[in-house]
Amino acid sequence: MAQKPDDRGDPKMDATSLYREEIVTDRKVGTIRMLTPIKKDGGADSSRAVIYIGEAQLMTNVGTLPINFELEAQTLDEAVGKFADAAKEAVDRTMKDLQEMRRQAASQIVVPQGGMGGLGGMGPGGVPPGGKIQIP
Repeated sequence: MAQKPDDRGDPKMDATSLYREEIVTDRKVGTIRMLTPIKKDGGADSSRAVIYIGEAQLMTNVGTLPINFELEAQTLDEAVGKFADAAKEAVDRTMKDLQEMRRQAASQIVVPQGGMGGLGGMGPGGVPPGGKIQIP
């Protein structure tokens, strides 16, 4: 996880939360990132569990969309076994999120910069009363 900058604005790594990253792939479906906890001297830290993160790509009409999801597993073999179900769940969740974003974008009310027509001395459609064209 990213560390917040300290008081001087310098990013500072947390030496008690280091991981070694390895990438495992079948070169067909996706990849699994293994984050192995290590101590600040680089040796394995057996007091913390290995974290497995699945990665896949979803093809869309505008290109590929990366999908990342945590795999609740104790071993690499278990993570590989859970990959398909976790990927399907992550894709479903992503599709629902995209649909919600589309719905929210479609329901936004757009108000022209000049304000709403018919208000503030303006005639219908935002045209000044009097039927004359006015050039600012």
